[in-house]
Amino acid sequence: MTKENEMTRQEQDKQRILALAAEYCRKYHAPKAYREGDRIHYAGRVFGEEEMENLVDSALDFWLTSGKYTERFEREFGRFLGVKNVALVNSGSSANLAAFMALTSPRLKERAICRGDEVITVAAGFPTTVAPVIQYGAVPVFVDITIPQYNIDADMLEAALSERTKAVMIAHTLGNPFDLAKVKAFCDKHSLWLVEDNCDALGSKYTIGGEEKYTGTVGDIGTSSFYPPHHITMGEGGAVYTNDALLGRLVRSFRDWGRDCVCPSGVDNFCGHRFDRQYGELPLGYDHKYVYSHFGYNLKATDMQAAIGCAQLKRIDGFAAKRRANFKFLYEGLKDLQDRLVLPETCPCSDPSPFGFMLLCKEGTDAAETVGKLEEMGVQTRRLFAGNLVKHPCFDEMRKSGEGYRVVGDLKNTDAVMERGFWIGVYPGMTEDMLGYMVSALHKILR
Repeated sequence: MTKENEMTRQEQDKQRILALAAEYCRKYHAPKAYREGDRIHYAGRVFGEEEMENLVDSALDFWLTSGKYTERFEREFGRFLGVKNVALVNSGSSANLAAFMALTSPRLKERAICRGDEVITVAAGFPTTVAPVIQYGAVPVFVDITIPQYNIDADMLEAALSERTKAVMIAHTLGNPFDLAKVKAFCDKHSLWLVEDNCDALGSKYTIGGEEKYTGTVGDIGTSSFYPPHHITMGEGGAVYTNDALLGRLVRSFRDWGRDCVCPSGVDNFCGHRFDRQYGELPLGYDHKYVYSHFGYNLKATDMQAAIGCAQLKRIDGFAAKRRANFKFLYEGLKDLQDRLVLPETCPCSDPSPFGFMLLCKEGTDAAETVGKLEEMGVQTRRLFAGNLVKHPCFDEMRKSGEGYRVVGDLKNTDAVMERGFWIGVYPGMTEDMLGYMVSALHKILR
């Protein structure tokens, strides 16, 4: 048998396997019809035959680290967002870590974040937006949020500024963009880095300077998460993206063990100078693949994850449209409960791709009781992540010493959200029957 015939046979065998995978997906992973009494989850995976076929295709290749699907995902995701540099990583938390650590590189000279420098952020969010700052030895500066947008109070930025401020690193809460115009203007005025934690907001848009852009692409660096509840999924996974070529290279260095080399996985001598350069005090011509310019990590995703992501990318616009429709359904259905609940408000100049539907119980409405009854009735709820991060056990030692972080103001709204706030889902797998049941459940509890 010739090599050409052997490849043809292999491809035929692969196509048969992929057809069986598609059939299996149709048979065993078709969405089940909702029946009242079924538990309504706040989020879930929405996928089909193409995701299953891509996953199996990648498994058959048995290229277990990043490879062709990773390169394809990075290229197509960058094209979707309109950014030049995308690095796929193994989680949204790793994306935040790589994004922040890139800003500590000595290659950024006087703009590099050093230990003791300050980063403005909020306490009402997910901890891994802040964790890299603390772990590196920089100082998070917490300011309050606004209600009912639940994003940073941009009017407090100037009060939070100090001689050591180097960056602002904040998330678009539950897919609702923060006031990018004010925050970006503040960062530009004071030459600060802006990192957009876009993990809950993929597909959200914001109009700035007369141009509509995707969130995550306005600041210096954006991050995404592809954990199952998020806007698209590859199981675990995340991405860091930027239009700045130097930042893009630094992100990849920290993702890939801190190495200086930019060779893709499985490629040698991409730069053509693998053995003819001098680096630090290493011998002349030391193998560039083993030269380290940073203290980095291995944060790469696998090609099997990327294969799923490539199929999910085609669904982003449809997912975003469904999330917006579901959000609108809940808003219209709960308008008459505004004497008991504060409904969420969209940031001006924005078109969110909502991650969830935030609700704040008004004074006199027991949040714990409301959440408890919703859960008993089969509606899954979530708090706004940490609520107030500085009140968690991980801050105990810093609270006692009074060092390691700074708070500007009293975080009054942050505490209100911690005490009285919760959210329910709007993910694309929700049907009108499910949404209607959630509206009905809240009416039964509060009326």
